[in-house]
Amino acid sequence: MMRMRLPDLLEIYDAQGVHRCGGCDLTYDDVRCTLVLCPDSLDVQLLAQTTPLRFVRLRWAFAESETRREPVCIYGDAWERGGGDLEWRGIVPERCMPWFTLVSNGTDADRQHEGRITECFGVQVRPAAMCFWQYDAAGVTLWLDVRCGGDGVVLGGRLLNAATVLFRTYENCTAFEAGSRFCREMCPDPALPRQPVYGANNWYYAYGNSSHAEIVQDAQKLAQLCAGNANRPYMVIDDGWTIHPKNGPWDRGNERFPDMGALARELSAMDIRPGIWVRYIADEGGACELPDSWHLTRDAQYLDPSRPEVLDYIAQTTRHLVDWGYRLIKFDCSAQDILGRRGYKVPYAVAQDGWHFADQSKTSAEIILQFYRTVQKAAGPDTVLMGCATYSHLSAGILHVVRTGADVNGRDWDVTRRMGVNTLAFRMMMNRAFFIVDADCVPITEQVAWEKTEQWLRILSMSGTPMFVSCKADHCDKAMESALTQAYARNARQTDELIPLDWMESICPARWLCQGQELRFDWYEDTIPVLFAAQSK
Repeated sequence: MMRMRLPDLLEIYDAQGVHRCGGCDLTYDDVRCTLVLCPDSLDVQLLAQTTPLRFVRLRWAFAESETRREPVCIYGDAWERGGGDLEWRGIVPERCMPWFTLVSNGTDADRQHEGRITECFGVQVRPAAMCFWQYDAAGVTLWLDVRCGGDGVVLGGRLLNAATVLFRTYENCTAFEAGSRFCREMCPDPALPRQPVYGANNWYYAYGNSSHAEIVQDAQKLAQLCAGNANRPYMVIDDGWTIHPKNGPWDRGNERFPDMGALARELSAMDIRPGIWVRYIADEGGACELPDSWHLTRDAQYLDPSRPEVLDYIAQTTRHLVDWGYRLIKFDCSAQDILGRRGYKVPYAVAQDGWHFADQSKTSAEIILQFYRTVQKAAGPDTVLMGCATYSHLSAGILHVVRTGADVNGRDWDVTRRMGVNTLAFRMMMNRAFFIVDADCVPITEQVAWEKTEQWLRILSMSGTPMFVSCKADHCDKAMESALTQAYARNARQTDELIPLDWMESICPARWLCQGQELRFDWYEDTIPVLFAAQSK
């Protein structure tokens, strides 16, 4: 098994090409990369003056004693949200696995754990680089993307602690337990909310078409369904409250939301905690009326968070939402808005070449971390921060709740099955280790069969993770109301432990263990699911 040691190869990529050595110290021109081996970790440090640095590559070739002889499966994580494609696979040398990877024999579907071995390769949370792994039969490789946007970072003589590398091996336990333990090693300081977070969100029935009056109706129904729960729920107002859809300005509502502060006070008077959606980085079409110089050179539709004045504006926006009375801020889309790509769609390169932030002395990871910390400081200790499309390893220890998968759907059950069940299974090991994981809402609509929705409601209620329901106030019948009341009462506590069993065989697990009891779910609408749309000529 692999133990922490120096790599066999160290490479640095800059605009002129690649430089390599087989030791722990690579020096050329004004560049120096130093590897500091600690008893159970490895620090990667970079120093340069004017040379723009792009990537660092570390390669460990397996020695005879480190080579796995038995068949193994490999888990690879995602940059931010999963896209319904998180999975265990065989060895795929070209596969890019952001942040960390697990290598395990056997199967978690077998309740006997004797002889199970899971090796874990990762970096400590909040690194100064965007890090990903590759695994093959001959060794394991770590890439550190230290670019500033799509160009090399110019450190200007400062020392960059790019990442802390961790290797761990766990024996005689499931791969899920090994992954959970490794997540706690990578993040010793999660930022957890004071109480379980749950409630309602209006997006998946309204899709932006809502109003002050409808939110009040939703909150009244939520209060009725959660009557008696000591831990009070949140009513999250999603996109649709601003003048421009999916865009600012964020200091006023539209004609359907004439007074956002009054709405927050009205919700609070019902003993419902107000929550609100915001997209900090967007300024599409100059809607926020901000100076041109504040925008990214890559795309002037979005703000440049490396600029101090932009961070001041984000802090001011956050304080404004808090002053209105909102106690949960869900901020969305920042990953693709900042770097221009959705992480699960372009795994190898989180940013396209040929552009950089205004401050080229910082890496993309450092700039994103500074953005998250700005929101955290401005929000204060009494506001729950919920990231949607935020980078998971950079969010850990800063944000309280993180949406860990792409959107479910109130019109198509198959989308909820693919996105929701997958992220619930494969990101569950991060829960309470990195942050509270949110697998997304329970859409209750006429377009989706209740018997399928009820299963999704039930598993989320017992997951120990947040359950937000998206349902029009007058839609539910008595059976639905009864199921919701029970689900809310259970999820308000979030004391359950839910574990996927057949997740090494299926990206949509059907077998789960809850409080030691095995449960089975039927996620498919038909005996044989339709996997394509047939079209007649």
